[in-house]
Amino acid sequence: MKLFYFTYFLALATMASGDENQLENLFYEGNNKFSTRMFSEVANTNPEKSFVLSAYSVLTPLAQLSLASVDEAHDELLDTIGMPDDSTTKEVFSRINTKVRDVKGVTLKTASKIYVADNYELNHQFAADTLQTFGSEVQSLNFGDSQNAANKMNTWVEEQTNSRIKDLVDPASLTADIRALLVNAIYFKGTWKKKFDEDKTFERVFYKRMNVTTKVQMMHRNGDYMYGESQELKSKIIEIPYQGDESSLVVVLPLDIEGINEVKEILKDPNVLENALKNMTEHEVELSLPKFKIETTTDLKDVLIKMKVTKIFNPHSAKLNKLIQNTGDLYIDSAKQKAFIEVNEEGAEAGAANEFGVSYVSLLNAPRIYVFFADHPFIFSLREGNNTLFSGAFYN
Repeated sequence: MKLFYFTYFLALATMASGDENQLENLFYEGNNKFSTRMFSEVANTNPEKSFVLSAYSVLTPLAQLSLASVDEAHDELLDTIGMPDDSTTKEVFSRINTKVRDVKGVTLKTASKIYVADNYELNHQFAADTLQTFGSEVQSLNFGDSQNAANKMNTWVEEQTNSRIKDLVDPASLTADIRALLVNAIYFKGTWKKKFDEDKTFERVFYKRMNVTTKVQMMHRNGDYMYGESQELKSKIIEIPYQGDESSLVVVLPLDIEGINEVKEILKDPNVLENALKNMTEHEVELSLPKFKIETTTDLKDVLIKMKVTKIFNPHSAKLNKLIQNTGDLYIDSAKQKAFIEVNEEGAEAGAANEFGVSYVSLLNAPRIYVFFADHPFIFSLREGNNTLFSGAFYN
């Protein structure tokens, strides 16, 4: 069997081309559902632990693989990313990749690259499609010289993530059977529209559980924010904007100190949070939020299989027939994501790299200050418009 090792770094029935709103809405729906499912599975593998992931960045390599596959594997991938056919996939992802480069006020970039083993060649149509759709560069590597090959790929990943993601590719994983690696990177850095004052950051008690506490550096700021309280979600929600007003950090704080597990279960329905966000209104809020930094390595193969994405990992069903010229029996041997996020008084920085081988209770507009004091475990998502780029949970 030939082995295809996918490295992913760490973001329709056929429609008229030009209907950008429909294209973006289709991606939004697919990304929302996929992010919700992936968040749930990663949360299950990190019980009572802080974690961060970027489901958004997993969609690109899966979309690339859908263009390289046939038969049932192809249909499974299309269903996973929420696309009806290849033409729509190419149109949607081309549009989204262009849109990402134009987000105001922040640094947000995605990059894609395909490494092919010496003496092998990408299928010409796949190469053309992935270049036009994803902007993927292609580079030949001698995987036999595993240390040198890993160094080159890891250097590329570091360059795309401001040196935040290191050592993604392990030289020991580069075996003689490897024919190609797909690498996808996403990087975000944003400054708050209104920064926190460092002089107002103090050490405070954080309740991991009702009777288990620790200390955190708690940031404080009074200001006007989009804010709400969802009865269905049993949480307070706040949206903290970045400069440019096109991206934000959404924080979901359970009303109960020990309520995060129940909230995570509720969030399995992707519509609950979205409905809550649509019904938020602007209020003056006394906001207290911990400074935090989280780094997480996720076994994407394990997570995707639990999400019923199985055929690309099976040599007998992967059918990646349109990837490399004159080479059959390719399949995905392993997949890994490295992700990080850092939130402080200035703003947030986040990155991810993957190796693949609500009924809402509106708040009354009363002249009062609402309090959002995040002193117990909460859920967060870093968003560009309606699209979730990163998500996670903070337990300290």
